Amino acid sequence: MPTLTRRHHQRLREIYRSAGWPRQDLLEVELLAAGQVERRVSDQGHETLRVTDAGIETLARVFASNKAARSPHEALVEQVAVAMGRAGRLAWRGLALRVPLPRTLLLGEPLGDGLALAVAEPPAQLSAFDDGTDAVPGQPEHAWCMACPDVFSIRRSSVEAYLEPVVHEIKVNRADLLGDLKKPAKRAAYLGLASACWYVLGHDARGRPIGEPDEIPPECGVMLATPQGLTVAREAPRRALERLPFHVWMALAQAGPVEREERVQTGF
Repeated sequence: MPTLTRRHHQRLREIYRSAGWPRQDLLEVELLAAGQVERRVSDQGHETLRVTDAGIETLARVFASNKAARSPHEALVEQVAVAMGRAGRLAWRGLALRVPLPRTLLLGEPLGDGLALAVAEPPAQLSAFDDGTDAVPGQPEHAWCMACPDVFSIRRSSVEAYLEPVVHEIKVNRADLLGDLKKPAKRAAYLGLASACWYVLGHDARGRPIGEPDEIPPECGVMLATPQGLTVAREAPRRALERLPFHVWMALAQAGPVEREERVQTGF
C-alpha cells in the first residue's frame, strides 16, 4: 500500500473538484491502489475517476490537520482575502511582483514627502527584496525590487482604469510591525503597485491591538482584526492608477486568485 504524500492529497482534491478525467500517471495509479479513487465507465465507454468514501475521509483529515497547523498570520491573511472576495474583488496571496524604485530610496536616503526616511541600517531596505540592484531599462536612477504583499486584490471589472488594485500588509506581531515600519522602500513598492495600501493589525494574547493607527504612516490605511471581524481604524488614501504593468498581469495569471469563499471555508 503506497504512503500518501502532499502530492497525493493535492491530486485527490483536484479529482474531487473536477469532472474526474483521468491523467493516467503513476500518482493516479497509487491513488487507485490505495482505494482513494475508483474508475467509472460511462455508457459511451468514457472512463472517469470518482473519489471513494475512503478518499473523502482522507480529505477531511488533511483539512482538519492543515487548519490546526495554520499560524495566526496565515489565518489573518486568509480572513482578509475572504473579505476581499465578499466585497466582489479578486484576491491573490503570496505574490512576488517587480516594482521600480529610486536607488536612493533603496539605500535609505531621504527623498521627502515622509516616504523615504533615512534608516540606520541601509541594508535592511534591500533585504526586503530579492533583487534590489537590477537596473531598470531607460531609468538608470531606478532599480527593480521584488515586492511580496500578503494580499493583493483588484475589482472585478473589464475596464482597466477601474480595477483599483489594493495591497493589504498583515501584521500579528508587534516586533515585526516595528521592524516593517523602518522600511519605507517596502511601503513605496506597495504604493507603486496599488491605488491604496492598508496595514491590517492583529491582536496580542490579551486581545489588544499590536499597534495604534497613529503609528502607521499616513500614506497607508489601518484595519484592526477583532473577534467580530475587520474594522477600519483609518481610511487609506486613494490615488488613480491607470493600468497594471504587463509583468504584473503575467504574475496574476500564473498564480491564480484565491478560490471562492465556499471553497476556502471547506479547504477544497
